[in-house]
Amino acid sequence: MEEKLIGKITHYFTNIGVGVIEITDNKLKVGDSIHIKGTATDFEQKIASMQIEHENVKEAEAGQAIGLKVDQAVRDNDQVFKIIE
Repeated sequence: MEEKLIGKITHYFTNIGVGVIEITDNKLKVGDSIHIKGTATDFEQKIASMQIEHENVKEAEAGQAIGLKVDQAVRDNDQVFKIIE
């Protein structure tokens, strides 16, 4: 399984378990699997839904920031990798 760096976490909303991912490369779609990795973070999850400015979207690309419900707490500057199967 290959991984490609596609962005980083820029904010985490503790009360609702949502991380903001700034996409710097490639595209991300609902259904994709991602790997979030940082100094204290290391987990994989499938994207069930994502939002841009509180609107549900199916796809996001480089230059956009998305809100994503995450399975575990994330931290600013954690790296986000897209898992390519």
